[in-house]
Amino acid sequence: MSRESKDITTMGRGGSDTTAVALAAALDADVCEIYSDVDGVFTADPRVVKSARKLDVVTSEDMLEMAAAGTKVLHLRSVEYARRFGVKLHVRSSFSDKEGTWVIPDEKDKVTLKEGDPLEQPIITGVSHDATEGKLTITGVPDVPGKAAEIFNHIAGAGINIDMIVQDVSVEQQTTNISFTLPGSDGDKAQRILLEHKDVIGFKELSFVPQVGKVSLVGGGMRNHPGVSARFFTALRDAGINIGLISTSEIRVSVITDIELLDKAVAAIHTAFGLDSDEEATVYAGTGR
Repeated sequence: MSRESKDITTMGRGGSDTTAVALAAALDADVCEIYSDVDGVFTADPRVVKSARKLDVVTSEDMLEMAAAGTKVLHLRSVEYARRFGVKLHVRSSFSDKEGTWVIPDEKDKVTLKEGDPLEQPIITGVSHDATEGKLTITGVPDVPGKAAEIFNHIAGAGINIDMIVQDVSVEQQTTNISFTLPGSDGDKAQRILLEHKDVIGFKELSFVPQVGKVSLVGGGMRNHPGVSARFFTALRDAGINIGLISTSEIRVSVITDIELLDKAVAAIHTAFGLDSDEEATVYAGTGR
């Protein structure tokens, strides 16, 4: 509050949550209590789903994902700030004495700022990659309700795990293409299962790439900081790397690229986000697992 004008300033538009968390962090408080018109964080919006269950405890990481996906009980920036500075949040109702929900940050995510560092810079933890996945594309799938369910029910029935999924825009609202990644070793099984049900599903053909490269940038606060995705994709463009699939979340951006370009993609993104060290890392033996 300004001593002269008495004007109140909060962090961000309607940012009372974020301001409260920032004060709690500055004061090294044990907990920051956020009061709302609900009893805590629920498994769904209780205004929409009457049977929604209140969560007693939720991690900051999960709360980030929920806030980014539309859960309104906590502002996204406040959750990001609490995670960054290790502040425990206690979401409670203004109208009852019920226990509410605890939002617990992971101690390893806590940062210590040096003077001059921005308070809300995105937390970039690192770059991950995976060379064990394949990509299966199903073309000419009838664009009617239930076809995706048929496909993935058959895949699930075969005990195959799915990672990234992309469905193309319908062609004249008649057919569409669905691509997804899966363990490369399960590619033959997945194709066999789908071909056995081709007439029922009604798709035209399958194509399978047995090995693709997945590279992911991981860190909190990405969605709330403009420019992270732009820098990510610019780094890939400048390295001459084409993208097959894209998947994002609050704390991750992942893309699929040619397996031959995976190492180059990892290095380009790592450098673009200033993660390079002056000292070369030592690899003693093995795969690093």
